[in-house]
Amino acid sequence: MKLLFIADPLEDLKIKKDTTLAMMLAGQKVSHAIYFGKAQTLHSTGAKVQILAQRLEINLTQSPWYKIVSESVEDLVNFDAVLMRQDPPFSVEYLTNTWLLSQAERVGAKVFNSPTALREHSEKVAILEFSKWITPTLITRSLAQIKDFHQLYQDIVIKPLDGMGGMGIFRVGPDGTNLASIVETLGQNGERSLMAQRYLSEIKDGDKRLLLINGKPVPFVLARIPQKGDIRGNLAAGGIGQARPLGPTEIAIANELGPELVRRGLFLVGVDIIGSHLTEINVTSPTCFVEITQQTGFDVAKFWLEELEMQIMRG
Repeated sequence: MKLLFIADPLEDLKIKKDTTLAMMLAGQKVSHAIYFGKAQTLHSTGAKVQILAQRLEINLTQSPWYKIVSESVEDLVNFDAVLMRQDPPFSVEYLTNTWLLSQAERVGAKVFNSPTALREHSEKVAILEFSKWITPTLITRSLAQIKDFHQLYQDIVIKPLDGMGGMGIFRVGPDGTNLASIVETLGQNGERSLMAQRYLSEIKDGDKRLLLINGKPVPFVLARIPQKGDIRGNLAAGGIGQARPLGPTEIAIANELGPELVRRGLFLVGVDIIGSHLTEINVTSPTCFVEITQQTGFDVAKFWLEELEMQIMRG
C-alpha cells in the first residue's frame, strides 16, 4: 500500500516520541510505501488535487533519520490512504487544506480523518454535544459573563479555543486576581471567544488521554501529570506521562463517543479526561502512541495500522 502523510516538516518531528513517525515506522515495517507531503504544497489542477510527495526510507540509527528516495507531484487518488497530520492552529490556510482534501475525496481519495469532520469538529467546543460528561462550561467573548461565571464557581480555568499543548491556559482562584487582565489579553478585548470551566482538582492525578482508533479504545490511557506549580498536564508543557489501564469512566466515554465519531469520519481521536469529566476531543493530530507503547508493551501504531488496513480494504 501507498500511505501519504501530510504533516509538519520532517525535521520538526521528535524522533523519540512522535506519533506521526511511529505511524510511518509501522507502515514501513510491513513494506508499505511511505510518502510525506507538506500541506503548503497541496494544490488543485481542475478537479484533481495534487501534492509534492516525497517517498521516504526511515532509519532511526542515521542522521537525518529519513532518506528521500524520490520526489514527484502526485494525485492524491494515487495513494491508498492520505493521513492528515498537520498540527493546529486551525487557521484559514488549514481550512483551505480541508477544502482541497474534500475535493480529493470527491474524486476518489481516501482521507483520514475526514476533512469534512475536521472542519465541523472544534476540539474544545465539541464537548458540549456530550454535556453529561463535562464540568460547568461557558464559551463567550463577554468579560461580564466570565466574571459572573467566576463568581458562581470561584475557581475556574480560562483558555482560548484554538490553543494546543497547554498554551494560554490560566487558572483564576477565589480572589479573582488578574481575571479581567487575562480575559482582555486572551480575548483580545472581546474579539475572540474564550472557554471558561470550573477548575477540576483531579488534574493533580493527571489529564488522561484516551485514544479511539476506528471507534475502538486503546486499552490504556496516558495520564499526563502536571509538574509542581502548574495546572497543565500537557506533555508539551512539561507534564509527565503515566500509562494506566482503562477505568470504568474511560470505558463508558469510549462506548458512547466511539461509534458516533466513527460515523462522522473521525478514524483517530484523542479524548482528554480529567477525573470523570470530558475536557477535549482532539482530531487534528492526536499523539501519545509512543509513550503508551513504551510503558505497556501494547503496540498502538500496529493497532492503528491494522485498523487502517481493514478500513481501506472495505473501501
